[in-house]
Amino acid sequence: MFTFRTAGESHGKALITLIEGLPSHLVIDFEFIDAELKRRQGGYGRGGRMKIERDQIQVLSGVRHGRTLGSPIAMMIENKDWTNWQDIMSVREASEDIAAQRRVTRPRPGHTDLAGSLKFAHTDARNILERSSARETAARVAAGAVAKLFLKAFDMDVLSHTTSIGDVRLPDDFSVAWDQLEAIRNDDVVRCVLPDLADRMVAEIQKAQKDGDTIGGTFEVVARGVPTGLGSHTGWDTRLDGKLAQAFMSINAVKAVEVGQGVRVAHSRGSVSHDEIGYNESERRFFRLTNRAGGIEGGISNGEEIRVVGYLKPIPTLKKALQSVDMITKEPFVAQHERSDTCTVPAAGVIGESMMAVVLAQAMLEKFGGDSMEETLRNYHGYLAQLRNF
Repeated sequence: MFTFRTAGESHGKALITLIEGLPSHLVIDFEFIDAELKRRQGGYGRGGRMKIERDQIQVLSGVRHGRTLGSPIAMMIENKDWTNWQDIMSVREASEDIAAQRRVTRPRPGHTDLAGSLKFAHTDARNILERSSARETAARVAAGAVAKLFLKAFDMDVLSHTTSIGDVRLPDDFSVAWDQLEAIRNDDVVRCVLPDLADRMVAEIQKAQKDGDTIGGTFEVVARGVPTGLGSHTGWDTRLDGKLAQAFMSINAVKAVEVGQGVRVAHSRGSVSHDEIGYNESERRFFRLTNRAGGIEGGISNGEEIRVVGYLKPIPTLKKALQSVDMITKEPFVAQHERSDTCTVPAAGVIGESMMAVVLAQAMLEKFGGDSMEETLRNYHGYLAQLRNF
């Protein structure tokens, strides 16, 4: 089973990603992983932190001569900002003067500050916010990039685009084509496939910046080449859409997830909500005439593109600070302000790609197994032959 864990604090020395369960002989493209990390750092409305960091991966174990060994893979991303925080974030005991620096006792509404401090009995919310920071998602993107390399061996790809920022959104009847996703440049500031809407999205972010506020939106992640049969209807925790929903909800600031046209069909009749079925004689495969289900029916992938939308709340770190209460004195104050972004929707799409790639990689290995890529590919192609002969 493909699994990964991350470790590290936002202003700590480094972020760590540990991957287990990948078969041996997978070719690792280091430049591709670095390019994915750079994509996460982009987008209009990002804060000053992205001007400091130059995220690059260092593989510490599990890879030799460019190929996986089948053993755990450890990867590290250095935090360049560590030089400014090494005393404050030191792992060794510090003096009271140093410990008091950048202490956070006024929790920020919408963050983990207060709930985490109460749970772990901390009177300094920095012990919470450093880990709950979205900086951790850089380590996730590293894992997702490796998962993408695995999926590419099976001719599967995952991409994303921004579907709304604030009140500016793509038309309800718009369905993005794969070539439009591929046409999004790495320097595209909002990663919207319609240029006229992209300009309006930038204007929305600029308005929020001017007001000392933040702004949210939505992004869609699309996976193509996914075979029929990933996931299962047999248990509540085996359904592919359930696993994807959990993965997307784990992304910072995501408060809702939609599979296919899940929100729209909730307000429609059944006759216009489901996908009629056809059969392609030449390719010997079943297909859907539409894809309102987002490529998943009954918790199982149906062979169509998998489409998932993430709904991102506005970042809760505001220059226009909200009311809070000091954890020590219990006196009312405005919440403390930490350096932050105005809008992270374009970056969240890249993170969403990573989480979808991880879930699909898990599902592929769960179904086809294999200790080496050769074995996994052999099992996979045998299954495709079974589908064609159905």
